[in-house]
Parts: sequence; structure tokens; C-alpha cells
Amino acid sequence: MNSKLEYFIRSIRRLQACYNAGRSFPRKEIKTTAFGINGYKNSAQSIQCSLYVPSCWFHSSISTSSQNTFVYVGSSDANEQKITNDLDHEQNFKPVQLNSSEEVRNTSKESDEFDISQKFFSDLQKCVSPCDVLDCAAKSEVSLKYVSNCFSTMWMLKKKTLKSQKYDETKMMLEHPQFRQLCQHVMDEAKYMDSNDLAHTLLSVVKLGVPQNTLLVQTLLRTCQERVNEFNTQCISIIANALKVMEKCKNVEALQLGLQLLLQDKVHKISNVFVLQTIMRSIGKDVPLTLKKKLENKMLNLMSHFTVPNAFQMFRVLGEMDYLSVPILNACSKTVIENIEGTQFLNLLNVLKTGKQLRYQNRILYSALADYAASVFYTWNRNEVILLLSAFENLSVHPVQLMDKFLEEVMLHPESLNLKDVIIILRAYSNLNHLSSGQSQEFLDSLNSILNKHLHEIDNMDLLRVVYSFCLAGYLPQLALNQLLQEEILSDLIKSEKSLSMLPAINVCLELDGDSSSTSTILSEKLSSLPKKILDFSYPEIQEALLTLLENENLFQINVQLTQGYCLDFEILMDANRKIALTSTEADQLKGDPNLKRIAVLCPPASAFSNPSQHPKGRLAMKIRHLNRLGYQVILVSYKEFQKLEKDEAVLFFKRQIFLAENI
Repeated sequence: MNSKLEYFIRSIRRLQACYNAGRSFPRKEIKTTAFGINGYKNSAQSIQCSLYVPSCWFHSSISTSSQNTFVYVGSSDANEQKITNDLDHEQNFKPVQLNSSEEVRNTSKESDEFDISQKFFSDLQKCVSPCDVLDCAAKSEVSLKYVSNCFSTMWMLKKKTLKSQKYDETKMMLEHPQFRQLCQHVMDEAKYMDSNDLAHTLLSVVKLGVPQNTLLVQTLLRTCQERVNEFNTQCISIIANALKVMEKCKNVEALQLGLQLLLQDKVHKISNVFVLQTIMRSIGKDVPLTLKKKLENKMLNLMSHFTVPNAFQMFRVLGEMDYLSVPILNACSKTVIENIEGTQFLNLLNVLKTGKQLRYQNRILYSALADYAASVFYTWNRNEVILLLSAFENLSVHPVQLMDKFLEEVMLHPESLNLKDVIIILRAYSNLNHLSSGQSQEFLDSLNSILNKHLHEIDNMDLLRVVYSFCLAGYLPQLALNQLLQEEILSDLIKSEKSLSMLPAINVCLELDGDSSSTSTILSEKLSSLPKKILDFSYPEIQEALLTLLENENLFQINVQLTQGYCLDFEILMDANRKIALTSTEADQLKGDPNLKRIAVLCPPASAFSNPSQHPKGRLAMKIRHLNRLGYQVILVSYKEFQKLEKDEAVLFFKRQIFLAENI
């Protein structure tokens, strides 16, 4: 009996297997992309081969309930043996073929579906607005593939809509009766959608501006969470792109976490550079550092497959990830330099912006970009050149040839500039200290004349910025200064922290670059009420070298504060022939003697110089100019480089700088 029971149990399992092979499939299992549509067919339509049905299905001992489950209704030794024999012999399985008339009906039905699909997508391509898409959807039978394409098409059409018309188009779309039906259909059928369609639908709905707190968006987010394991790398990229523009909420954060965990497992399978770059751009910067490292390592493994466009794109990708990968950027920089001819403006600008954002230092790259920009200067318009100048200035890169050519162009056509252009150009030329040529005065006069035409419309902060830029260049724009020094404007600016570094500089320029009539009592009074910052830096290696050279610590002063607000790291007083260093007491006896030599040793940071020439930037250049007018001779020391010198080399450096050559 035990043997018969074992046969019976095995028979039941075989019956269940046969039943599952022939039953109607659930919607998720019978999806088909025939004709580009997600439709659902019964088992006879879905299975193209012959369907084998065991003869035991027709025995009275087995029946099916309305829920399509097997129910055992009788048992006898004969029945058990019969079931066993039927299952153990293949000849008892009889093929059931679809008759020819049914095949004709199925073929005809598929042909009709193809025609309907073709007509729908043809009509979809003719739509010119989101409402046209909704009208088209209202005339067709709704399917999941149709819905996904409807939302994607509406988004693409909205992107092409004029900015002034977007609000009205969006309002009409949201109020269209078919839009509600499409949304309801998506909410009802989201769990059955193809994973790719689901991802595109979420992205399109978000980009269309459907509020995030609506049931539609939250349903799509929840469905994506439940089906996250079904997504391939393309779907991950699409969904991550949608999440980037969404506000933080529980469903968004949960889906982001799920995508990150999924991506951790799929990174090693990615073999296409473009796909990997797309994913890295989409996930953005708010991902764990461990995942960024994995993506970086995978990208390094694919570096041999990089093309020139991939190299330029990599700068944008790392910028959007806010991740500095020096090995990747160095490799891409080499590719960019070798293939720089024909570089498009946007690619060039993007490399400069990313370099600034990530603080990536590569003098060879930036020099090559500056030289190339100068060589193709006349192929770009004025706005493009101004954007490049601003990008170079932000990077502290001094493109000498480019700035020379643009200066000449401005001199020829100054009337083509507007107020915004003047502000950007002045900031670039003054901060990079590119105003030493013979044409600088005429150039500044031209910019000042343009500024005077716009003084009635300029806001206070822009007025401060433009006057500050003029002052860095040693030029005092009288009309702009008169407007800036009005008590009402100064009272407004003094409240802003952004102005606290610019107003004192303007005040010093009025004192040292102008005449006695140009000083402002109002500005001095306003600044006197502000707390003064005392700068106190320590440079022990320099102090030791000076002590070794001068052999007396009283022969140099440390951290000397001048009344103009400047701080000298070291001050050395010498006789007229620069042979002997003097103490402060000896110098007081020669007070007022024009032959008394004052030497200021400054240790500015690396950021005070432009690349690659180490040319002093605007603020440092202004300080040197003012110290020269106060009677100082300035010695600049790069403290970082000075620390690399041996003690004897450091002493020799100061000996050559402080004493005249004939006195050494």
C-alpha cells in the first residue's frame, strides 16, 4: 500500500506540472511585444507549438474547481494504477492541434492588431501638443504600450513648447478628460507594465510636472520599489534621472536605496562606456562613496575603449557626480589634448567648468585649451568668448593671447556690449591682472563710458562689483563712484557680508590711487564702525633664514600692520645703498629721509597667482601697487616652494633678493 501511495503522490505532482504547462497564464507571464504592443493573449494564442494534454485529465477521478485548482474526489487501487500508467507512458499524451479555421482567425486578429498599432503610432508622430496626444489616445483602444508612449510623447512635445506657452499647455493637458483616464489606467496596470515602459512612464510623468504628492506618482514609485529587481542598467539610469529632480520623501528615498543596492551588484556586468557614463550621470552626487569608488574602478577598466567624445563627456559625468577622480581625468585630459583640434565650444566650456567645480589642477590641459581658444577666436561670437573668459578667470587661468585679441575686438566695437558684458569682462581682466598693455587706459575708458549709460538701471551690488573691478585695475570711474558713495546706497551695502571685502579695497584705492579730493569721508566713517580683522601668520622657515642672514632679530619686523589695512609678513629697513639693514630705532632717526629703503616680504597663497605663468592676480597686484606708492620694494615668496629649499639655499635666496647684486 505504501508503494501505491507513493505512486499516487507522484502522479498528483505530475498532474500539477502538466496543468501548469497548459493553463491560462497570468498577465505578467504572457506579455508579448509583438507589433510593438504589450497585449495579453490566452494560452492558445501565446503557445505556438503543439499542446500535449495527458489522457488522465479526462478521468472522472480528477476535476477542476472554479478557481482552477485540482480536487481529488475518489481513490481506488484501479484508479491509482490507471493514473500511474497514464503518466508513465508517453504514448498516452495526445497532441491537441489548433484547427485551420482557428489559426486563420488568430492570424486575422494579429493582422488587425498590427494595423491598429501602426495607425496609432503614425497618428502619434503627427501630434504637435500634449492635448493632441490625449485626443489621439481617446480614439484608440488603451494598452500599456500606448500609455507609456503617450506620456513620453507628451513630455517631448512639452520640451519643444515655447517658454511663454508652457504654463498654458500644461494647464490644458491636466484639465483634459483623457488625461485622468490615462493616469487611472497607469495606476491600475502599473504592476503589469514592462519594466522599461514603467521606467519611461515614471520619468515622463515627473518631467511633465505632475505634482509629486499625487496618487499617480506615488503609485509609480511604490511599483518601482516592488519590481526593482527586474530593472536592467538602462531602467536604472532612467529612474535615477527621474529621482534627481524629485523632492525627498519616503518613497523616493526607498527607491533610491533600492537602485543603489541593485547597482552595486550590476556594476561589474557593464561593458559599455556610454551605458556606464549614463548611469553615473543619472545617479548624481547623493550616493555612497563606496558606490562611487566601484563605478570609478569599473570606468578605469574600460578606459581602453574610450573615444574622444567619451573623454569630453567624462568631465560632465564626474561634475554631475561631484566626484574628483584624478586618474580618470588625467587620462581624459591626455585624450583631449591630443585631439583638441575641432573641439566644440560647449565641450571646451564644460571642461573648464568641471575643472573649477572639482578643483582639478592640470596646467598642461588648461594651457592647451587657452592656446586653442586663441587660435579659433574669430570663429566664435562675442557671447561665447565672454563665457570662456569667465570660465578661465574662475579657474585662475590666464589666457594671454585670447585676452589680447578680445581687448582689441572691444576697442573696435565697444557699442556692442551691454551692462552684463561689462561686468563680466571687467571682473575677468581685473582679477587676472591683464591691464598692463599700452591700450589698457583706452580699454577702461570704453568700458566706463558704457557703464555710465546704464547707471540708472544698475542695482547696488552690481554697482559695487563693477567699481571694485575698476579699482583693482587702478582706474577710478567717477560717475559710478559718486553714485556708490551716496549714504543711502552705502548703508544698504554695508549690511551684506559680500561687500565687506570690497568696500575697504575701494576706500584704499580712493586714498592711494586718486587725489586728495577723491577720498570719501562717508565711506571711511562707515568702515571705521566695522570690526577690524588682524591677520597673524607664522612662517618659521622664513624667519629662521632671515635671522641667519641678518644675524639680529631686531633687523626685521614680523606681521607689520599698516594704517591702510595691509599686513606685511616681514619688513626690513635698509640704508640708501641697500648695504646695511637697520633696526627700528635707527630707522626712526632717519624718519622722513627719502633715501631710507623699505622692503616688504610677502608670502601670498598659491591662489593669489594665475596659471600657468604665476602672474599675480588682481588683489595681490593692487597690494603691490599700493606698497610701491608707500615706498616699499616687494619681495614675493611662495611659502610652499620655499619649504622645499635647504637651509643654505633659503639664506642665499634672501641674500640675493634683499641686498643689491654689487653688494653681495
